Parts: sequence; structure tokens; C-alpha cells
Amino acid sequence: MTRVKQAGDRIEEILAFLRSGDDKAALAAEELVGLLVGLYGDGLAHIVAALGDAGPAGTAVLARLTEDPLVENLLLLHDLHPLDVDARIQRALDQVRPYLGSHAGGVEYVGVIDGVAHLRLEGSCHGCPSSTVTVQLAIEDAVKNAAPEVTDVAVEGMTEPPSPALLQIGRRPDAAAGPAGGAGGAGPAANPDSQGAWVTLPDIGPPSSRPVGASAGGLPVLVCAVRGTLYAYRDACAACGASMTDGHLDREVLTCSCGSRYDVRAAGRGVDDPDLRLEPLPLLTDSRGVRVAVPAVMHG
Repeated sequence: MTRVKQAGDRIEEILAFLRSGDDKAALAAEELVGLLVGLYGDGLAHIVAALGDAGPAGTAVLARLTEDPLVENLLLLHDLHPLDVDARIQRALDQVRPYLGSHAGGVEYVGVIDGVAHLRLEGSCHGCPSSTVTVQLAIEDAVKNAAPEVTDVAVEGMTEPPSPALLQIGRRPDAAAGPAGGAGGAGPAANPDSQGAWVTLPDIGPPSSRPVGASAGGLPVLVCAVRGTLYAYRDACAACGASMTDGHLDREVLTCSCGSRYDVRAAGRGVDDPDLRLEPLPLLTDSRGVRVAVPAVMHG
């Protein structure tokens, strides 16, 4: 959750408390909040207008400002974002497509109808029990962050998993917040046994030819880079159960010390034994860093 959303929710809590005790105080507080929000909203509108009048240089500055999650959310709150909803969703999908490449053939944006963003999947990762949840979670998170005015995300072509999903992941209120509630922090995650969460990984450095181990909410995570694209898995070999941080990565093939081989780009499918499979974790790389979805419950 962004700092803007956190502040808005807290304001609503305070107003609800005031309404429960003193109607006059609640009305005064609501008027005060409205005046303040309107004041800084008008100020932001003047800034955006001035940048627009400055020509290409001003447009470039505004684009740079929208890369900051806090500024972008303030612009969205006041309907001042330079990109319309279609452009923002397309941009979000472009950012998430490299990850979806290992789980789905592609995702097509259809449009927003009555507040619902409609998308269509082209192909899927057949035989991968967690791919359905993985793809849907990654798409929904990317779209809702880019277009908070969207009330729901409908994804056509989503195949049902053959068994109960391996990943049961929800979005905790401060999934992307640090210890002090700031966006993009690498603070402690919520208890993964009670609720799933998007967790920002510590700095894992630039993509390399070696797998990198990290901890996300207490869950051992393995991050592999293939042709510049990052993929995340639960750090446990499907054959021997050992950590794979000392494994060998040759292009897309990750080999455990026990000799078991897995295709990193094909959702961790076993190269020699298709019945073996690493457990993939949704991964997103954006202005908040590298984030993975920590499952609330993981069976098997």
C-alpha cells in the first residue's frame, strides 16, 4: 500500500471516530480535510500546467516525477496523471511481461469497461499447478497499482489449476512499505503463515550468472537471472530438498548439487524428470525494487 493510501485510510479512521462521538467535531474535521486536499490539489494542478506549458523539457520533468510512486499516487488522486488509464495499464503490463514469459504465452489488454480492466491470456503453463495463481496475482497487482480507479481485473483464458493452488496469497495493507510505512522499504514482512504478502527483497545486486539466495518474510528464496530477466523460486530442490544457492546456472538450466536439473524459464520444470518442479514465486521489478509474493500457505 502506498503512503497516500495509508494516509487516506487513517484519515477515514479518525473521521469515523469523531462521527461516533460528536457530530459537530466530525463535520468540522471533514471540512478541514476537504479544504487541505483541495488546496494542495489545486497547487499540483498549477505545477502540472506549468510543466505542460514548458514544452518538451517540462514534459520530460513530469514523466520523471511520475516514476516516483508517492508523486504518481498524488497525481492519480487528483486526476492529474499525464497518462490515461489505458496507457498506464499498458505500461504496467510491459513491465510484468518478462516475468510472465515463463508462465504464459502473453497477455493482451482489451480495455476498461464499467470500471473493470479486461485482459486476455494467450497460452498458459500447462501442467504447472501454481501457474494460474502466479499469473493472475502478478497481473492484478501490476494493473491495480498502475490504475487504482479500476475496481476489478478480469483475465480471460485463465485455466483452472488441476488441484488446490499451491500459493494462497493475499495483499497485506503494508506489503510494499518499510518499517516506518514508507513505500519501497525492505521492512519485515507480515507473518506468512497467516496472510500472504508482497515482500521487497534486500539488494541482490545486478543480474549475474549465479543464483542468488535471499530471505523474504523468513522464506528462503532463490533468484536467477536469464538473459537479464529475473525469476524467483522457493529455495529448495524438488529432488533432495537442499538449498540451490550453490547450484550451477547455465543459461536457463539450473543444476542442483545432487544433479537434478530445472528449466528456470519454464516455471522450474524438471529437465530430466518432468514430475520434478521447483516452486515458482511471483516476482515484480519496479520503482520499489525487486518484490516477490510470499505465500500464506504452501502445500507439498
